[in-house]
Amino acid sequence: MVKSILSSPQETVLENALAASATRQKLISNNIANVNTPGFKRSDLAFEDVLTETMNTKHSQLSRTNMRHLEGRATGGFGPQIITDPNTSVRTDNNNVDIDIEMSNLAKNTLYYQSVAQTLGSYFSNLMSAIKGQ
Repeated sequence: MVKSILSSPQETVLENALAASATRQKLISNNIANVNTPGFKRSDLAFEDVLTETMNTKHSQLSRTNMRHLEGRATGGFGPQIITDPNTSVRTDNNNVDIDIEMSNLAKNTLYYQSVAQTLGSYFSNLMSAIKGQ
């Protein structure tokens, strides 16, 4: 019973978003650390596109047989994919890390992580209020 309450689709998506953001932070940090490494190719994370595709696919596979039934929702089974760009080169040493872009991505990812963490915290606060009956 408790597991079914805590394993809602919203919680699953938010949990995966936090994990993806933490992984993206590591990748961006690695890109920044290797900004002067000859031949280094930057890596990034494809999470939002995978999430959208998964939700659209799972939603399109479900159908309502009665108008009183709830619409289907994605329940998980997706995850981030690490992508390395081997084809581009920003400099003559075949390194494709642009420090300005990476610093911008770092700030963007930090804000994203904070907003997802705040949303997940609000979700659990609302769940706690419902349990306490307040």
